[in-house]
Amino acid sequence: MNKQLQDSLLFGSNAPFIEAIYEEYLHNPISVEPSWREYFDTIHQTQGLPVSQLLKSAVVTNESQPAKENRDTKNGEDTDRMIVLPEVIQTAHSDTNDRKQVAVLQLINMYRYLGLSQASLDPLQTDSKPYRSELDPANFGFTDNDLNTVYNTGSLAGPDHAPLREILQILKETYCGSIGAEYMYISSVEQKRWIQSRLETKRSNPDYSIEYKKHILERLSAAEGLEKYLHTRYIGQKRFSGEGNESLIPLLDGLINSAGKSGVDEIVIGMAHRARLNVLVNTLGKMPADLFREFEEKYAQDLPSGDVKYHQGFSSAITTPGGVVRLALAFNPSHLEIVDPVVEGSVRARQHRLHDRQGDKVIPVLIHGDAAFAGQGVVMETLNLSQTRGYGTGGTIHIIINNQIGFTTSDPRDSRSTLYCTDVAKMVEAPVFHVNGDDPEAVIMITELALDFRMQFHKDVVIDMVCFRRLGHNEQDDPMVTQPKMYQIINQHPGTRLRYAEKLEAAGIIKPNEADAMAQAYREAMDAGINPNKNIRYNYKSPYSVNWAAFKKPFKWNQPVKTGISLDTLKQLAVRLTDIPEKFILHKRVEKIIEDRRSMGEGNLPLDWGMAENLAYAALLYEGFPIRISGQDSGRGTFFHRHAVLHNQDTSLADKNIYVPLRHITPDQPDFVVIDSILSEEAVLGFEYGYATGQPHELVVWEAQFGDFSNGAQVVIDQFIASGEAKWGRLCGLVMLLPHGYEGQGPEHSSARLERYLQLCADYNIQVCVPSTPAQMYHLLRRQMIRPLRKPLVIMSPKSMLRHKESVSSLEELAEGVFYPVIPEVEELEPKNVKRIIVCSGKIYYELRTYRQENQITDMAIIRLEQLYPFPHEDFKQEIKRYNKAKEIIWCQEEPGNQGAWHRIQHYLLRNMKPSQILGYALRPSSASPSVGYLAIHKMQQKEVIEAAFRDKI
Repeated sequence: MNKQLQDSLLFGSNAPFIEAIYEEYLHNPISVEPSWREYFDTIHQTQGLPVSQLLKSAVVTNESQPAKENRDTKNGEDTDRMIVLPEVIQTAHSDTNDRKQVAVLQLINMYRYLGLSQASLDPLQTDSKPYRSELDPANFGFTDNDLNTVYNTGSLAGPDHAPLREILQILKETYCGSIGAEYMYISSVEQKRWIQSRLETKRSNPDYSIEYKKHILERLSAAEGLEKYLHTRYIGQKRFSGEGNESLIPLLDGLINSAGKSGVDEIVIGMAHRARLNVLVNTLGKMPADLFREFEEKYAQDLPSGDVKYHQGFSSAITTPGGVVRLALAFNPSHLEIVDPVVEGSVRARQHRLHDRQGDKVIPVLIHGDAAFAGQGVVMETLNLSQTRGYGTGGTIHIIINNQIGFTTSDPRDSRSTLYCTDVAKMVEAPVFHVNGDDPEAVIMITELALDFRMQFHKDVVIDMVCFRRLGHNEQDDPMVTQPKMYQIINQHPGTRLRYAEKLEAAGIIKPNEADAMAQAYREAMDAGINPNKNIRYNYKSPYSVNWAAFKKPFKWNQPVKTGISLDTLKQLAVRLTDIPEKFILHKRVEKIIEDRRSMGEGNLPLDWGMAENLAYAALLYEGFPIRISGQDSGRGTFFHRHAVLHNQDTSLADKNIYVPLRHITPDQPDFVVIDSILSEEAVLGFEYGYATGQPHELVVWEAQFGDFSNGAQVVIDQFIASGEAKWGRLCGLVMLLPHGYEGQGPEHSSARLERYLQLCADYNIQVCVPSTPAQMYHLLRRQMIRPLRKPLVIMSPKSMLRHKESVSSLEELAEGVFYPVIPEVEELEPKNVKRIIVCSGKIYYELRTYRQENQITDMAIIRLEQLYPFPHEDFKQEIKRYNKAKEIIWCQEEPGNQGAWHRIQHYLLRNMKPSQILGYALRPSSASPSVGYLAIHKMQQKEVIEAAFRDKI
């Protein structure tokens, strides 16, 4: 080596330090110390390369990244403590050799950024690799004479010094082969160096034993074998074939085995229908005979509706070198990607059961389609959950089946605005590894790396397996109609299994007929209806599984259940709720609320909604039920009513900035978790549904900021909450709190769309309730956990009623009462004089009662219907029988006639009325919008509705 170069400040221990600064310069030039920025600018100018040209790919996508603290990962020292070289370098940088040394570091970084563009990722070989000047040594001032010159390699894994020729070879093999890596946008130098070490040490070339290579071939034979078997046996039937992406099966096999070695106990998988049957049989171990019966419609599901075979979930266990790993494939509707947050919630629940706070024991795996990953907004929402305190699961492994055609006939140019379908993952700085699906060894190698990264850093990681789809979107679709060029190439492709078999045979690893023998053995297993995977553990019982047996026994929804608790206990709980630590300074308004709650707990003030709800939670915690509440502003409460989380106004006490009274009910109480969620409905509600399906003994509550906003999660409500039990037998006790009530706040702040939930009601699938007193809310929440019944509970929760002077309760009502599906008339009316019964739900009751009092009306009774579904026929019939002289029954609601409960409730009312009675209604006129936008018009309409309920003529 040239001695002058060897002695240069750019070599030795300084080289990695300078490279770290240079990486930051590429990342965000403004963040670099001025003398260093000037130095790098000068080098670019000396080479005749404008910074904008050299960095256009590196900086454009990262210009919004905040400046990060640079650290030299080889010695762990802070760069701010090492800014000692600029003056010396400013005198030395004109040296040609120094400039070329820096150019080597530039070249290394450009390959790390842009080598992906030259990688061989497409099995169809239709992609043309663009010329990238940033990867051309000539553009850095190198000539052929420099190829044998030895340079310092900086942070490049391998020798500290190497000829330029060898450096280029390492870079091309590492970043331009079957694997294309994207990770240089990650802020953490430690994470980047970790990835570089794993890729560059092996030059992205896997090195597996002969036996393991044969195992890979066997897994490919199974993947291809099942598809061909189904294609010939069940011609034309939909199965959403996995032909063209057979490497998914060895990928999952390698992932599961590596996870077992890493100490993972459970893996929860979410995926749509593409290749799902293959995963069910060849990964999870579903018996082929059972699958065949489904194709032949000989398998009767003991469910109200059931679902198609490619939406079904499955659970099993796999023997791995590290022990048994339990697998669960989540049930999934056709709404692409909506299962993502459901899986995350299920994983969080399982981690909670295993006391796995870091996410080392249970991991989520999500399998996506390329177009769906880029196109479905719930993907972004789920990624946004990944690093939050309330929803993180320690990192998700994302696997994309990138068949390059999207869903039906789309062209990638029409399916996204980004270069890669994975670009949305960069928002959470998840590394992305693109890999050629025709190179199964590279697929498995990158999967092992992705798993290790996830386990090391507890972050999401993405594997983009580039493959193709041999058949159409389904088996009845002919893709040649719209993609003739692509499918001419696909039709000539021999298949991944055959290509890999030929590679192994050429290397002398297998004998000429060995691959055919594997395929034949698999066909024979299919003929016998058995699964040849010897690692499947059938009938394995996990020690961590949940026993749902108690909730599957027959139990009528109206069966009595005691929800009260002794008065003394309630008073003790009230003390715990209002016992605030010393030196904890409350906001003045909150201080008044806590003072009032003390009086409520002593029986000196009637209970409001906030106190009753907190007492319900406290009583459940006292009895051993964990609680999880989430939603936008759930800690304080959107309407300043809950105050489950108290904030210290003395900001100097950083370690005592919040206090949660519900975490201090008893010394050994279960968890109480309240989360102010991200501004999302769809992903958060999906997460909570998934969590609730895994924790039947925990009260799980999701609260909409306004009930109107829940329509942003309508897919979750329709496809999981309302129909999950009917389709898949999935029980769930999730509670939805949907603030509802017409107070003149406009179309998006009035209605939780009650009509939509009632439309979904059938088969006793959900409960829809509209409590009108704090005691009703208290008993409703407690009933949800105490009785052995797990059905989703939808509560039209109050807004103005939270502080209504008449909507209050006593401690005795909490101690001695129950939830009443129907609340009778509270005034002492003479039954024989009542000519009309007004039936209503929610806050309008108080307006009706006030109007009746002001107008001294004594011949009209008001009955509150607190549970709309399942409808309380016996209780309702009993109440209207009290007024057997009444000739009219009026349903009164705030909502327009085409909304609210009217269309559903009228049938229940008619069923319980006498033939001689007339049914009428008082409501707003039908409207396309839930409510008006002007307060004056709202008040006029509300007045008309109240008056209509008491009008002489219906």
